[in-house]
Amino acid sequence: MASSTTSLPNRSFLSRVSTALYTRPWLLTLLLFLLPLGYMVVVYLGSLAALMVNSFYQLDDFSGKIVREFSLKNYAALFQPANLSIILRTVSMAAAVTVMCALLAFPLAYYMARYASPRAKGWLYLAVLLPLWSSYIVRVYAWKLILAREGVVAWLANQIGVQWLLDGVLAAPVIGGPSLSVSALGMFIAFTYVWLPYMVLPIQAALEKVPRSYLEASSDLGAQPGET
Repeated sequence: MASSTTSLPNRSFLSRVSTALYTRPWLLTLLLFLLPLGYMVVVYLGSLAALMVNSFYQLDDFSGKIVREFSLKNYAALFQPANLSIILRTVSMAAAVTVMCALLAFPLAYYMARYASPRAKGWLYLAVLLPLWSSYIVRVYAWKLILAREGVVAWLANQIGVQWLLDGVLAAPVIGGPSLSVSALGMFIAFTYVWLPYMVLPIQAALEKVPRSYLEASSDLGAQPGET
């Protein structure tokens, strides 16, 4: 009798909670978002905040320990010629890879969204997602081996008699290098391969959500296919 009496308040409390969540869907959504939001705030933003604070400190040249004295020397070092060159090359590579991924991804995404049959779309999805099953480091290291001086690309160029062309590319001042694996061109190829799936999938999803009636209306109003 006592146990049944003590269970009534618990049951009443759970009933009130259930009713509150049922009548206030936004409250349930908020509770579901609290855990990932808390993770992002504590782990991600907290790490960025700690990194920002430490950026104003210095390292002792002799001991390698952090000297917790406010200084702007780290930010001043960003404007040294060597660091500016690194920043410029990084931004240039990122821009070139982004443009190439867009040029390659849009036709494939458009075909998947508008013309591919369900079976073909499934195979294309598999082809796009398959590289993501391996880690980023594995994919980059695989391309490093493929583009190495003793790799598949160099062997194939030698077999078909275009080694002179590969040597000419490697001798180019900006994109060349000792081998494709350490050249700017090789990094461009590897990064394009790595990031291409992340360009294909969002574009395909966005194109698939555009109703065909919008395209027909645009055509009826005189717009060319490129304008549509």
